[in-house]
Amino acid sequence: MTIGDGQMLWTHSGDSHFIEPPDLWGQILPPDLAQRMPWSERVGENEEVLHVDGKEYRRTLPRFATKAVGGMTLGDLSSRPPGTRDLKARLSDLDHEGVWAEVVYSSLGLWDSMISDRRLALAAAKAENEWKAAEAQAIAPDRLVLAATMPLRDPGDAVQAALHAKEVGLHVVALPTPGIPNSTTYDHSVPAFNSDAWEPLWAALEETGLVAAFHVGGDAGEIAMYRGPGGAVLNYTSSTYSGQRAAMLMVASGALDRHPGLRVLVSEGGASWVPFLGDRMEEAYRQHGMFVRPRLSRPPREILYTQVYTSFQHEPSALVAINGGGYRNVLFGSDYPHIEGTFGHTQETLHELLDGQTPEVSYRIRQGAFKELFPHVSDPPAA
Repeated sequence: MTIGDGQMLWTHSGDSHFIEPPDLWGQILPPDLAQRMPWSERVGENEEVLHVDGKEYRRTLPRFATKAVGGMTLGDLSSRPPGTRDLKARLSDLDHEGVWAEVVYSSLGLWDSMISDRRLALAAAKAENEWKAAEAQAIAPDRLVLAATMPLRDPGDAVQAALHAKEVGLHVVALPTPGIPNSTTYDHSVPAFNSDAWEPLWAALEETGLVAAFHVGGDAGEIAMYRGPGGAVLNYTSSTYSGQRAAMLMVASGALDRHPGLRVLVSEGGASWVPFLGDRMEEAYRQHGMFVRPRLSRPPREILYTQVYTSFQHEPSALVAINGGGYRNVLFGSDYPHIEGTFGHTQETLHELLDGQTPEVSYRIRQGAFKELFPHVSDPPAA
């Protein structure tokens, strides 16, 4: 039996975003802290500057954000669906698209990990997470899964924030994807995620059941790696590698092996890379075993396949990963409301991907894997 067309394929989404209210920092933080929070400034026809805690990061905007269409640019909020900022209006968009529950990441808040001041990072995380739980997730607590902000200047602060996130009712914490260690933008003041310094955080996440979520491209080094011909494709494609680095660090360091109840979600990075990465790590672990530290109690591929979950939106090879590669922790992700997402054609995309698949595979991608991470979400209406 296979899935056919013509029916509503209700899905959960492992990746979506909201844009913070323009005055959010002023609402939830003292003025001296609010003015140092992330904000963006358009400085040219196709360029913007991201301001974070006194530092500036310049990036070239993709053409879709600058090209005028009908008197407006596609980067304008006015051209995006109402639910981009209004989470109540968002539910109507989701119902129309056939998306029931979704992981919801911040937009500007994704750059909180680049804050260098420990006091600001900790205060911002506490205030943002309380707002997310009380004002955003509470709109539909069985559908909206808001990703908690995490302060990372000190591992102890991260543990404190994780426990607080659990206390206020959040279910997932957002961690920045790791940059390239020899990059000029790499922040060596924060321990890499394969450092033993993070062991208390992994223990806290396992104990609380909070999911550790890495959204691709969430570090300063990924803002604009390439310029010139092919830059848009090069930068978008390269951003996916940051999610793969996160998975490798968590597996190779032994963090997941020591904490078998800890689960990781890599959002918007696709899924087809997991079998390849499993093979490559197995080869390194076997062929270079005399250099490997720490020794793991399970093969790297097994750890990767059982504890790391991934989301994709337009990736036919994700079906190869689950059918041919045996990797089952694959989630659909709409990436609402981003231009590379599926808003406006989610059902068409799902049918293109899943028509002809078995009901078991279709359900696994649309709902089953998501429910393993977030069992508290409700079930969508019957198809």
